[in-house]
Amino acid sequence: MGSYSLNSQIPPQQGYPFLMPKDPSREAHFPAIEKRYGEKMAYWFKLMAKLEGKKYPEQIAHLKENHGFSQAHANALVMYSRGSQSSQRFSTPTEFYKSVTPQQAKTIRSIFKAITTKFPQLELVIAWNQPMVKLDKHYIFGASASTKHVLIAPWDQKVLKEFAPKFTEGNALKKTIQLPNDWDVDPKLIQAVIKASLANLK
Repeated sequence: MGSYSLNSQIPPQQGYPFLMPKDPSREAHFPAIEKRYGEKMAYWFKLMAKLEGKKYPEQIAHLKENHGFSQAHANALVMYSRGSQSSQRFSTPTEFYKSVTPQQAKTIRSIFKAITTKFPQLELVIAWNQPMVKLDKHYIFGASASTKHVLIAPWDQKVLKEFAPKFTEGNALKKTIQLPNDWDVDPKLIQAVIKASLANLK
């Protein structure tokens, strides 16, 4: 079965959602592209029309080398122009769970059950192709899976640094905590992470 990191453009051991816009569609990048590179999107669409037929790497390289595009902005424009207007793969958590192994799905479901049972005000959604919980417009916590691990990511980096050492079976990475696929979920520890995250919103 497939596996997806918290940022599908970055290897799982480095993945995290925080560099992505809050709208997962390619179009979410367009205002920043116009502002940063000084041209309306109509200009960039005409440019892409001239590059039609070239391979993806060639199109990316052209934007980066000739117009100073970042990788993220180049990817958004190229993929949109090639017909991939959205990077969304799943519309519900259930669809996500079907994409990972049964063991990973069991672990991640248990993690979110611990959260939503204690904090019913939080909404479980799909964002960046992973299940996440949020309060109003504020993302709080997300989880995903790589080939051999479950990844969890408190949105608040202070919370991540504070609690990472407490996940004794885990491996703290720069933006995520890597846990065994069969991690014995500690509801109280997960709930403490969420409590601290919510407190920092105030």
